[in-house]
Amino acid sequence: MRILNYNVVVIFNVITNPTLSYTIMKRRQFIGNSAKAGVGLSIMGIYACKNTNKKEAKEEETAVEAAVEPFFKLSLAQWSINKMIRNDGVDPYTFAEKAKAWGFEGLEYVSGLYYPLLEKDNFSEAAMKEFVDRSNAESQKHGLTNLLIMIDGQGNLAAEESTERTAAVENHHKWVDAAAAMGCHSIRVNLNGSTDPEVWKEASIDGLTQLASYAKDKNINIIVENHGGPSSNAAWLAEIMKEVNMANCGTLPDFGNFCMKREDGSYYESKCIEEYDKYKGVKELMPYAKAVSAKSYDFDEEGNETTIDYVRMLKIVKDAGYTGYIGVEYEGNELGEKEGILATKNLLINAAKKI
Repeated sequence: MRILNYNVVVIFNVITNPTLSYTIMKRRQFIGNSAKAGVGLSIMGIYACKNTNKKEAKEEETAVEAAVEPFFKLSLAQWSINKMIRNDGVDPYTFAEKAKAWGFEGLEYVSGLYYPLLEKDNFSEAAMKEFVDRSNAESQKHGLTNLLIMIDGQGNLAAEESTERTAAVENHHKWVDAAAAMGCHSIRVNLNGSTDPEVWKEASIDGLTQLASYAKDKNINIIVENHGGPSSNAAWLAEIMKEVNMANCGTLPDFGNFCMKREDGSYYESKCIEEYDKYKGVKELMPYAKAVSAKSYDFDEEGNETTIDYVRMLKIVKDAGYTGYIGVEYEGNELGEKEGILATKNLLINAAKKI
């Protein structure tokens, strides 16, 4: 900078006073110094231009990244690590720690993974409080949001007999209370019970209305997943939502659970022999959705799910105006649970960029 300033002054003096220039320097010196000044100015120009280009490139890169930011947030369904917990003895209370390490923001708990601990005390108030307190401590420690609890094995909310149905509703009360204490927005329930479509519909409406009424004042939603049997008929489930017609009763569309009938008559165990159109089903359930589950099984060499078109699914979800959490729920066998979870997460992010 000093050399540049000096030469500029000299050039100015030479132009305004030729006599003075002769006494200061010879012509050859003047040319040399002028050349240096020119080089200095060029270097400064190149440096400034280079910095400007870098800044513009960085701004453009940031703008591109913002443009492809997913329209949803990512949560992890605890069922994705059920084998670690049930078969390998992993502590279910490490759920938040693992989800944080794998880049998730929200937590979707599975009640059944805590039953071995809770059943010892017959789901007592003290046992449920310990579940709540430990779960809250872990989610807060790792800076994650508790979203919902998936409830299984607490009775048939669509049972044909009213006494059985009411008992199931009451069994779910403790989970509504737990969800409220954990700051969740919902509990996910199943509509198991009668297999007669008409009986099932009436029983489902009654069971959901009872439970949603209890949960209403606690600001907890009761959400139903397409989860085998009649509930995997999305048109029927949507009809039930219309009939219940309560603001805190909705759906949890799952990309993959659309098997309505299996060989052995079970909900989940044997080969599927009748399946509902998954894309039609998600579209029909999205108007009532308060959460979304991205089910995955296996992947091809390009990282795509082999049975579910994620781009198509996400477009349906986005077109419905949904901007909440999408939960990763890996159920495959080819990859380990961690690898399958990360593959599903990456697929969701990449698929969102193509919409």
